[in-house]
Amino acid sequence: MLQEILLSDVKDLIGKEIGVSDWITVTQETIDLFASATGDFQFIHTDPVRAAMEAPFGGTIAHGFLSLSLLTAMNYNCLPKIREMSMAINYGFDKIRFMAPVKSGARVRGRFTMVHARFCAANMLMITYDARVEIDGERKPALSAIWQTIIQIDAKLMSEQGHSVPD
Repeated sequence: MLQEILLSDVKDLIGKEIGVSDWITVTQETIDLFASATGDFQFIHTDPVRAAMEAPFGGTIAHGFLSLSLLTAMNYNCLPKIREMSMAINYGFDKIRFMAPVKSGARVRGRFTMVHARFCAANMLMITYDARVEIDGERKPALSAIWQTIIQIDAKLMSEQGHSVPD
């Protein structure tokens, strides 16, 4: 069960692993839907017969960007919610490395360590995570990334609780 934390608890999480998601199975259907959404129909993703014969992976593999996109679902699955949060947005990535292919049918999960948290505006908290997508049964992760998100803090909720939003 996901826990809810207070904004004041965030500083104690810096440098700690704060979440490991449930496993997600990456099916061929998921890969095909991603190909349709992005227009990337390279055979290593969408043609299981050809990929089995011509690619070194033994079959199709997920797009690297699909594996990266799954971080959102993994985040929602395992990271604690900040009680004073009104919304969260992606700010971006400082570094992404695709380290191992995710084969069709493989299970993946996210592992998140909070690297940094700071206010970038009066009610905007920027959190930086070291995020990894692990592949079940594999030594190397599918990817590693430094991911930045911005959490908008509800100033009204903070004032109702008798706190001010730090600068």
